[in-house]
Amino acid sequence: MPTRLSANLNAVAMLRNRRDLPWPSVVGIGRIALAAGAAGLTVHPRPDQRHIRFSDLADLRALIDAEFPGAEFNIEGYPTPEFLDLALSVRPEQVTLVPDHPSQPTSDHGWDFAASRDILAPVVRRLKGEGARVSIFADPDPAGFECAAELGAERLELYTGPYGATHGDPQAAIRELERLGKAGDAAHRLGLGLNAGHDLTVENLPPLIARLPFIAEVSIGHALTAEALEHGMAGAVRRFIDACA
Repeated sequence: MPTRLSANLNAVAMLRNRRDLPWPSVVGIGRIALAAGAAGLTVHPRPDQRHIRFSDLADLRALIDAEFPGAEFNIEGYPTPEFLDLALSVRPEQVTLVPDHPSQPTSDHGWDFAASRDILAPVVRRLKGEGARVSIFADPDPAGFECAAELGAERLELYTGPYGATHGDPQAAIRELERLGKAGDAAHRLGLGLNAGHDLTVENLPPLIARLPFIAEVSIGHALTAEALEHGMAGAVRRFIDACA
């Protein structure tokens, strides 16, 4: 099965929030992305609502249910009780657990699985009990992947930030790609599904997919939004779908 694209709408929401105005419309851009072939939408509602607002979640759920019933809604966040209640209120197909402190501008590391087992175990049980697929954000280091499998997570999302940061250094890109490859192979051997995200671009995505063809989904926001400034959102989505292929 080809790798699917989930369009991350955080950057769109952040642009909207610069003014007390309703544009760009998060729902409208989500509609364009799904109509162009994106398999789903991703949001990360942070406590300060600096990009995605809590009210956006119900609106995006309604969009998917009414117009794109085959699409998936992926909600990312740190598993506070408030986040879990908010996420589960809109019945997401997938919840991605990230270890971010609320003050972080973006995700920049994966979980320490052994140290966080007591935090994650009841959260994974609750989410699965509510019918959500659970994905856990992970560094490209197989240490702890067995713990993630034991917790019952269906997928890991490999943090690809260090790989994305090598855009000006081809040799470093090769090294980081192999780190991701070894980590992905280890997850695959454990029966874990694989997602990937952070600083993935039209240029660096094809080598990643070639090395790990069993990646189920990539979540892309910043680069997708940047591409949309030049190609329009529909064109940007199509470019990333081609890169996934």
